[in-house]
Amino acid sequence: MIEVQVKAARGVGEKVSWPLGPNAQLPSISDREWFVLVMLPDDLATSPRAFVVPRDHVAAAAWISHMNWLTDPSAEPGKRNAPVERARVLAPVWSRYENRWDLLDGSAREAPVLLPPEYRGFAQEPRVGLPPEHPWHSGIPEW
Repeated sequence: MIEVQVKAARGVGEKVSWPLGPNAQLPSISDREWFVLVMLPDDLATSPRAFVVPRDHVAAAAWISHMNWLTDPSAEPGKRNAPVERARVLAPVWSRYENRWDLLDGSAREAPVLLPPEYRGFAQEPRVGLPPEHPWHSGIPEW
């Protein structure tokens, strides 16, 4: 048995994003927790796209995306002040999780990390890091 939270966003392409608030950023409490992020096209004749992602990967990506945006040194000072509770993650971040239904056959904690490679570096930067209590604080996996 697994636990799945489904989040849907409408649109097509790289600008589609999912709001991933404080509950989505909590660490998993079991190895069976998953998200399926669904991209619903505006055209009803087109099939939706699905991204199968372990909860801990969602939590890390939401935090990393938001904190990288919030603390971007090239951003105009004072223009970015939304709290991490308002995090949104763009579709390209999830691209390698698309249709990865096979991941559901194993432990969410042992699933390969398929986030963009630069996110690993961001997770190690003091200005970005990882959410509090995230399991990767004890060791960031390779990806």
